[in-house]
Amino acid sequence: MVADDKISKESQIEALKIARSIQRPEQTKAQTRLVAQGIEKGISEYKKQQKALARERDKARKKTAKAQAPEVDIKQTPTTATWLIGLPWVLLVISCAYIVVALKLFRAT
Repeated sequence: MVADDKISKESQIEALKIARSIQRPEQTKAQTRLVAQGIEKGISEYKKQQKALARERDKARKKTAKAQAPEVDIKQTPTTATWLIGLPWVLLVISCAYIVVALKLFRAT
């Protein structure tokens, strides 16, 4: 009875109470037991559905909470960093121009 291990004792007792309450006078104990097993399966299916619905609600709640949370933008706006990238090249051109001018003046004298 592996299936009985998954069903809690409370569910089994509740199913048996329900089965006995709807039992007909000509019904045997075996038939009542079968009805109780059917009710147990129904209870377990209901619990599974409720757990699945709870998971879906939790996922939706987390998704909306994540969407409402302010997103931290990792990328920063390149305002001051853009001119810093070209600065070494500008300094290189200026120093080369200075060397060329200095060499021309040195040769001229």
